[in-house]
Amino acid sequence: MGVDPHVSNRICRHRVFMALMLVGVLSLTATDAFAQRKKPSPPKPPKIKLPASVLEKTPVQMDVAKVEARSRAEIHSASRAIDRAVEAKLASEGLSPNAMASDEVFMRRVYLDVAGRIPSLAEATEFLQSTHPDRREDLIDQLLNSPDYVSNMYNLWADVLRLVERPSPDNISDPYLAYVKESICSNKPYDKWVYEMLTATGKAWENPAVGFQLRDDLMPLAYVDNTVRVFLGTQIGCAQCHDHPFDQWTQYQFYQLAAMTAGTRTRIGGDMPGYQEERKKRREFQDEAKRRDEKGRFPSQYRRVMNASLYDVREVKAVLKLPHDYAYSDAKPLSPVKPAVLWDDVPAEAKSDSPREQFAAWVTSPENPKFSRMIANRLWKRFIGVGVIEPIDDFNEDNPCANEELLDLLSEQMVRGGFDLKQFIRAILYSNTYQREASDYEVTSGELYYAPGPVVRRMTAEQVWDSILTMAVHNPWPFQRPTAEDIAPYVSIDFRHASFDQVTALADQFKKTYDIGTYRRSLNQHAYQGNVLCRASELPSPLPADHFLRQFGQGNRESIQTAEQEPTVPQTLAMFNGPITHVMLEPGSAIVDNVLAIDKTKDRIDAIFLSVLGRMPTQKDRLITAKELSQMKNDNVGYGNIIWALLNTREFLFVQ
Repeated sequence: MGVDPHVSNRICRHRVFMALMLVGVLSLTATDAFAQRKKPSPPKPPKIKLPASVLEKTPVQMDVAKVEARSRAEIHSASRAIDRAVEAKLASEGLSPNAMASDEVFMRRVYLDVAGRIPSLAEATEFLQSTHPDRREDLIDQLLNSPDYVSNMYNLWADVLRLVERPSPDNISDPYLAYVKESICSNKPYDKWVYEMLTATGKAWENPAVGFQLRDDLMPLAYVDNTVRVFLGTQIGCAQCHDHPFDQWTQYQFYQLAAMTAGTRTRIGGDMPGYQEERKKRREFQDEAKRRDEKGRFPSQYRRVMNASLYDVREVKAVLKLPHDYAYSDAKPLSPVKPAVLWDDVPAEAKSDSPREQFAAWVTSPENPKFSRMIANRLWKRFIGVGVIEPIDDFNEDNPCANEELLDLLSEQMVRGGFDLKQFIRAILYSNTYQREASDYEVTSGELYYAPGPVVRRMTAEQVWDSILTMAVHNPWPFQRPTAEDIAPYVSIDFRHASFDQVTALADQFKKTYDIGTYRRSLNQHAYQGNVLCRASELPSPLPADHFLRQFGQGNRESIQTAEQEPTVPQTLAMFNGPITHVMLEPGSAIVDNVLAIDKTKDRIDAIFLSVLGRMPTQKDRLITAKELSQMKNDNVGYGNIIWALLNTREFLFVQ
């Protein structure tokens, strides 16, 4: 039970020190970074290779919804209820809860889980020096109120919702991605947020929530499958072609549910008022653009701007029919299907609404137990490491619930709290269950996990990236992703009244600003050796397959939750000698500045351990580091080796 980081890492650190010395992995750049900073007077200013934007200590501009300090007693009550449910189940299984984690372990864990990164040297020092009895609750609230929380939770939802800037070349989803981020930032009630996405109409820059529908553009059956899986934890995809072989759902039921949203259209078409007139103007503009082009082509900037406005979500009256090869006796092939939900009924207050609105009301209803249970289970796994039901998005009889009382309690707390995700997370974090020592557990073991504490788990790709940035740069937010307000002026066209010159001006401006290639190239002003130094949540998506984040398992966003956390050889190479690890030892980096601002060797070692591992070195750690420094003619090179070695330990890469 638990992992002793000191025992498991002393050997590892020593081996890494030796490996670093033998293979010469420390580059001249890293060596010079420290050596140059210690030249005698008059010193030559070290050459700064980091972009100026990440050296500025600029506060993040983000208006994050705050938790209410006065509600702390209510949250304590909710967290104690969680502990009672967990401890009762442990007792019934003859098990005991883990011991409470130390302040060092708790601090690093909560920073990674809530802020998505390790604490900075200043943050770690401040917390560990505090003797205030409420210091843990204060830190939790502080992190929940921070832009870091928004960034971290965005990364979670990006993997779930398959967020990409361009699902297709002309389908501009940037406003939708910014909408997801803003919904987290404002702490929009979860039921309201989901209802907005399921019912939104219009263009992406007018109503960014339509991006959820546009993610499955022209795939109405896949849309239903993905929606029910993400928000209700029910996988009905097999029933699209035949009765589900392992669950209760029939093909006919699938089509009944799909009929609820069959009238959703994602493209402008002939059934819209003024369409024919607009279509004629589009053709005229296209012909004129070809005529003016030297090679008679239709320039890409015209195509993207003009085609972007074709994506317009709306609902029309429609009838869904069974497929031509439908083979069951309850209906005939190609017969129309009457819309119906899978269980219970559409809420009474929504029965006079359109079918799409009825579907959304049914999904998000507080009376729909799977809606609240699904989000409760998803967040429980995010912070404890294992869902009460696994897999978290497949509620069926073959996947037993580890603690039915706990899941019922979490679901009730979610509904009673008005689907306030931040307050729900706060209750989990306040609990003793979360603040206990971690356990070793593998989901693949097949054994139920009764949560004597969180589980030891590997950092996500985004946590690794953002943690390295915390040590490497002073400003990890040199930019934020574009919003609907940023993009709208370059793509919003009323073709019925626009002139060709106006369209040309918009197309040219779009090409210079938010055309995907131009936009990505513009980010290079914040790059070091080809890596844009910014929080993972703000980087373009999907990233190239050879990017650090993808190497460490960031999902390709093609399907739901494709992120992986398995170790690979490219990860080892990236950590040992990749550009993102080199950046830490460049002149001007945060950790270089912090360490060299300290006079005593002992205090410098303390600062390095706090910066990288979030804890003070043990006596044996000090002996190893002293030996390393004694073998170096230049102490600063030794400090570089120590930083690099700690970065390549299991202790750094795992959340304990």
